[in-house]
Amino acid sequence: MTVDVLMTIEELLEQVQKDIENPDASYKLRTARQLLSILEQRNEDLSVAVSEAVSDDELRDRLRELGYLKPAADDFAG
Repeated sequence: MTVDVLMTIEELLEQVQKDIENPDASYKLRTARQLLSILEQRNEDLSVAVSEAVSDDELRDRLRELGYLKPAADDFAG
């Protein structure tokens, strides 16, 4: 859930940055996008750490349902 929000913000900022003529405004947008990238990485790191720390499958599933953890890779195996 959080990742989706961060990705949406990134896409919107990227679109606006392409339309901006002012170099100062473009710089600020690029900086904001870089900060979002940092937040995405921290979110991913936290998700991995929690996933590794949580041994209870039921709790881990509940955290996934709430959007705190990404779906497990085996969730996509059809």
